[in-house]
Amino acid sequence: MTATVFTNARIVDPSRQLDAVGTVIVENGVILAAGPEALNQGTPAGAEVIDATGKVILPGLVDARVFSGEPGAEHRETIASASRAAAAGGVTSFIMMPDTHPVIDDVALVEFVRRTATATACVNVFPAAAITKGLEGAELSEFGLLRDAGAVMLTEGRHTIASNTVMRRALTYARDMGLVISHSTQDKELGSGVMNEGLLASWLGLPGIPREAEAIPLMRDLMLARLTRSRYHAAELSNGMSADAIARAKDEGLAVTAGISINNLCLNENDVGEYRTFFRLSPPLRSEDDRVAMVEALKNGTLDIIVSSHDPQDVDTKRQPFSEAAVGAIGLETMLAAALRLYHSGDVPLLRLVEVLSTNPAKIFGLPGGTLKPGAVADLILVDLDAPWLVRKGDIRSLSKNTTFEDARMQGRVLQTMVAGSIVYSA
Repeated sequence: MTATVFTNARIVDPSRQLDAVGTVIVENGVILAAGPEALNQGTPAGAEVIDATGKVILPGLVDARVFSGEPGAEHRETIASASRAAAAGGVTSFIMMPDTHPVIDDVALVEFVRRTATATACVNVFPAAAITKGLEGAELSEFGLLRDAGAVMLTEGRHTIASNTVMRRALTYARDMGLVISHSTQDKELGSGVMNEGLLASWLGLPGIPREAEAIPLMRDLMLARLTRSRYHAAELSNGMSADAIARAKDEGLAVTAGISINNLCLNENDVGEYRTFFRLSPPLRSEDDRVAMVEALKNGTLDIIVSSHDPQDVDTKRQPFSEAAVGAIGLETMLAAALRLYHSGDVPLLRLVEVLSTNPAKIFGLPGGTLKPGAVADLILVDLDAPWLVRKGDIRSLSKNTTFEDARMQGRVLQTMVAGSIVYSA
């Protein structure tokens, strides 16, 4: 494996609170040096030297919520196609949700994901396993065996566990196994609508989903996390009421973390427009006040990570009346560019943005990456923060095209993605 040297780059590494111009040296898949002092180490013989003047080097993004069609619905997305989309978006590692056919709830299926990823993926793919058998919310899966097989997270994916007893047991066993429970909180009855509850939903004649549909099961989970003294991660929150609950739990010293979909940071309920089904999401797009509150929660540390919630759906399931359309949107290729809107607007500093996109998810789920420290695996991206581009359907690498950012103008583009020292994407 040849060595690569990036010179004159702006290096942003939240794991070291570093934001400075310097040099990054990569050799044999490992970062030898990254910082202003790196040139003192000399350039490895035969190294490819890349002048990165005006560009930024970041640790590769780590996406903790990605859905795939494989196994069972490969026409929507395969592990290989998801990895290509990830590489183009600067995502060097992602956690794959267990909502497949069959559900990833036993050792054989965890091993299938790992083998398939090793054989076909160009980025790191880590399997998550279902908390309950078949995602039915009743019988717990074998946590210890799933962990030993390589599952890095326990989650119900798109589903919410209704039973307090099942959730308590899950948190207790996960604590004993050293695993994190990541849970999406959507009350089935309160959340039976299709968009944010409010005046706009009334105008459109669509049933609404109140903020309480998310906040009530979240508060239940936080109480159980306190009871069991376990690690708990709120998978994706969407409103200020939920953020306040997480902030209180953190103030109490509970081992809780929380994520938010890039959609809920950059879009609001008005984007639904005239029944645009690509914007039918879970959690739904909320009011502008909620979006602003969540940006502030991200900035002040209440929220810990941003996820793409990449959820490929085919044309037939989206070309339906709004209430009947499938829920979800793809996001691997646009997560970074959309997040950079918050940087360009001055809402979130770049160091914090990279922390929630890379360093924090790696730390929370115990994954390699998320850092440019010397000795770390060379998962990194070269980015032009100011490059303008248009999200065109024909350029999307995902097998599904249901993006919330179709025809959107972006500022900031990945020029190169490196995984373990090998370039897996170049613009």
